[in-house]
Amino acid sequence: MIEYDSAWKEIIEELFEDFMLFFFPEIHTDIDWSKGYAFLDKELQKIIKSSETGRRHADKLAKVYLRDGSEKWLLIHVEVQGYEQAEFPERMFVYNYRLFDKFKREVASLALLTDENPNYRVSEYQRSRWGCEVIFRYPIVKLIDYRERWNELEVSSNPFAIAVMAYLKALEARGNDHEKYTWKKHFLVELYRRGLTREKILALYKFIDWIITVPEELENEIFEEVKAIEEATMPHITTAERIGIKKGKQEGIAESIATVHKVVGTVIELKFGEAGQGLSERTKKLRSLEVLQQLTERLKRASNMNEAEKIFDELELAQN
Repeated sequence: MIEYDSAWKEIIEELFEDFMLFFFPEIHTDIDWSKGYAFLDKELQKIIKSSETGRRHADKLAKVYLRDGSEKWLLIHVEVQGYEQAEFPERMFVYNYRLFDKFKREVASLALLTDENPNYRVSEYQRSRWGCEVIFRYPIVKLIDYRERWNELEVSSNPFAIAVMAYLKALEARGNDHEKYTWKKHFLVELYRRGLTREKILALYKFIDWIITVPEELENEIFEEVKAIEEATMPHITTAERIGIKKGKQEGIAESIATVHKVVGTVIELKFGEAGQGLSERTKKLRSLEVLQQLTERLKRASNMNEAEKIFDELELAQN
């Protein structure tokens, strides 16, 4: 889902070792964490910009050292869109071979799929002709599979257990402010009950605040309750830090809205051509990520301009 792009990207970078331990434990065991690691996102962006593989995603590139003394580049690709994309395996292949070509090091490409289609499990790129064949396979993790492993998540000490639970409940509670309020408060309180470090609490606080949004009056209620718990258990987490989380969240949301506007504009152009120019202008007036996501999906099913205009009328009315 597009609006969660920044949230996943940040928490992976802030808690990278925990991320690898939770989702890819065998790889985590091979890495010598005592030697540290470094993110090479600027180098990755150069690769992405030169690739004709569709819209941008939350990609992370990390340089790590192995226990056997060798060095390996590790590419972490977080897929946050809520629908299937045919180009995904090709993009994984292209990034992998371009990184290998640039650095002349092994590249391990990994994918975290956060969509809601249980049948969408693309883990291989393949092409062949006249006996010449390319097969590229990469490990994937499907987040919705954890719905069947809820008990494991509740007892896990890894911070990504809470991140996964919060994400799954964010999906389930869409459109229900009361349910979102209940779960958001539950997970934020849970951060302190589990005795996590200051660093992990702040990273998870930011993540949960990003993916579970509630009306301002309910947000204020949660804020006051959590503040009381913080003062009693974690006084070194300051109000200034909480405000910083809010600021970062708003900046991320603004970036996501701009991205969705472009996606919707592309859908309109492909379906209706110049006749859809007026609809593109109306898109810019929609500022809710949830409304924009609904718009994108519904426009894909619209067969003519009249249907598209009715969709805009309904969503504009709902936003107002």
